[in-house]
Amino acid sequence: MVLRCLIVDDNDHFLRAARWLLEREGITVVGIPSTCSEALARFEECRPDVTLVDVQLGEENGLDLARRLAGGGNGDGGGGARVILISTYPERDLTDVLAQCPSVGFLSKSDLSAAAIHEILGRAAHDHC
Repeated sequence: MVLRCLIVDDNDHFLRAARWLLEREGITVVGIPSTCSEALARFEECRPDVTLVDVQLGEENGLDLARRLAGGGNGDGGGGARVILISTYPERDLTDVLAQCPSVGFLSKSDLSAAAIHEILGRAAHDHC
């Protein structure tokens, strides 16, 4: 089964590069929104298997978006989404923030790959068994 992925980031260059990389590695990218409202609409439309969300979305908060998508928000979108947070910051700098978010994992943008996404999803599935 081909994994369907939504990538949410405010950096257009990163969005294009990430889409190219992941599609080359066999993941279907169903959208590359750059704002929370676009992301929620695209999520409702496509229901991807996984959503990559940048921790910092310009003036918006990627953590709030992740909560809403995963079902911890105010009921206006998402619910039950598998969210992987992404950032240029190292995970150790975000430990406290990540602990408060219902994401299935974290991935540094420099480590982005289909294999890394599958590994995170596999660990999350194993942890919930």
